[in-house]
Amino acid sequence: MPNKEIEKNTRNKMDKVIEALTHELRGIRSGRASGALLEGIKVDYYGSKLPINQLGNINIPQPRLIEIKVWDQNAVAPVEKAIISANIGLNPSNEGSIIRLQVPSLTSERRNELVKRIHEIVEDFRIEVRNIRRDANNKLKTMKKDSEISEDDAFRSTELIQKHTDEYIKKITGLLESKEKEIKEE
Repeated sequence: MPNKEIEKNTRNKMDKVIEALTHELRGIRSGRASGALLEGIKVDYYGSKLPINQLGNINIPQPRLIEIKVWDQNAVAPVEKAIISANIGLNPSNEGSIIRLQVPSLTSERRNELVKRIHEIVEDFRIEVRNIRRDANNKLKTMKKDSEISEDDAFRSTELIQKHTDEYIKKITGLLESKEKEIKEE
């Protein structure tokens, strides 16, 4: 049945939206140390752009401390430089082959800015889910118009897609509330 295929594809696309949102929110700094803060940083190392986790181990020994144990002593300076140029608000402290990053606590003003930013990000993902719903409903309408599926099947599929949309919007809201709580706590 072609409408089952549309339902399955719709759900798969919505799963990918949730996955992308989760990844996006992990990179937003709360007052806590997290290896995700360093995920997007690339280090220029012997002509190649490498992620930090390919040049050393990233550890979180304390709630506000990130340690990077760089494997190659020659990579320490480029890792430091990449962290500084990434402008993520962390100042590296070089202690031989270990780089320490002290994560400062957020000011209330910065917390409010971050909450506002995550609300904007989350709204974009909600819009994406609604666009997926719209595309699926348009396909169903076309199939109904071309007599590929009955009116009852189209109605049932449209209702099911709406249920999926509501479910994924609820998941997105849950991720928002969780991240907002994480940002607001000291």
